[in-house]
Amino acid sequence: MGNYRNHHKGNYFILLLVVFGGFLVFGLSENIKGPALPSMQSEFGLNESQLGILLALNSLGYLLACTFTSILSDKIGIKWTGILAFASMALAGIFMYLSQGYLTLTASYFLLYLGNGVLEIGLGIMAARIFTKNTGTMMNLAHFFYGLSSIGAPIIGASMMGWHVLDGVLGWRGMYVIILSLSLLPIIPSLIGRFPDEHHSEAESTSFRGLFRDPIAWLIVAVLSFGVVSEMAVGSWLVYYLQNVYDWSLKKASEMLSLFFLFFTLSRLFAGPITDKIGYTLSVMLFSAFSGGCSLAAVFIGEKGAILFAIAGIGIAPIYPTVMALLAKRHTKGVGTAITFTVTLMGIASVIGNLLIGVIIDFVHYILGERLKNEMIGLQAGYLFIAGMAILCSLCCVFLFKKLRIEAAVSSNKSNNF
Repeated sequence: MGNYRNHHKGNYFILLLVVFGGFLVFGLSENIKGPALPSMQSEFGLNESQLGILLALNSLGYLLACTFTSILSDKIGIKWTGILAFASMALAGIFMYLSQGYLTLTASYFLLYLGNGVLEIGLGIMAARIFTKNTGTMMNLAHFFYGLSSIGAPIIGASMMGWHVLDGVLGWRGMYVIILSLSLLPIIPSLIGRFPDEHHSEAESTSFRGLFRDPIAWLIVAVLSFGVVSEMAVGSWLVYYLQNVYDWSLKKASEMLSLFFLFFTLSRLFAGPITDKIGYTLSVMLFSAFSGGCSLAAVFIGEKGAILFAIAGIGIAPIYPTVMALLAKRHTKGVGTAITFTVTLMGIASVIGNLLIGVIIDFVHYILGERLKNEMIGLQAGYLFIAGMAILCSLCCVFLFKKLRIEAAVSSNKSNNF
């Protein structure tokens, strides 16, 4: 399979269309909900708790998909797993258009997020099997397309909802149908392309039992979990932090978040070759330390250092795709199992981590806020926790790097990519 790209350039290009197109569609489908939610709330008369349940289905669908996508890909093949995910997303768009109440809307959302979860795991397995050379570069490039569509998704969604069609406006229903129908496009190259199979060997294939007993596997979970919690928390808390601590307007705070995502997306475009050059573990160690350092400095410097919140995106962006590259290189047999194990535990850790941020903010504010005459100390503590997650990611990489060096020495099969 190492010569796969050289001997099948035409097929390799087709598979690139599937992976890159899949990440584009994935980014759109996950991030068009922002402008649509107020309209849904208004039309169905939903309260905040009902909206919360609707959004919680994102994590539930993702975690559920983690439990069966690898098994599904072994049973029906990664090609048909991807096609099933794309088709279910398009079908969810139709169901959302036809939904007449909260229950049918919730069921449609659950189908969408279940499809998103299968697609994300499936694309990870696909990419791991296809990108056998320059894996770090190609993984980061693939995730660049997710970031690219994520930046444009809210703007595109809001614009489409205002389109005039026949005697009315397109609205959120029509917008979802059109956007999610785009997920049918990657099915065309999927049907044409020939996907590399994963060959299993009883002696060498990765198993869940083996991963549970492997301290290196748990270190990789820790690295990814700390990095992803820090990454996701910025999108959730940065605007709120800037508005409340620095009294910024919503527009100004949102512009800083957009700048963060710009740095984030460009980093995935350009950081890949660095990860291949100096090694995946060392890359994550340095990038996460840079991100954590920027966020720490931004909190301590104050408003004058706010730009550092955005610059931190450069460091946090390569962590997820680079860890996927590490898994692809370390688990050449059973990479689907390794990815499933890692991202399932990462998903659970992410839910816990994001809950902790809110608890820390309230706890510190309650305990120290009045005593120190600082009403914003809770938010500052919360953001220090976000920065601390990136620092912990880097520290875990130190131990991971040492463990992988020992493992390589024992097996006498050293690799620069570790």
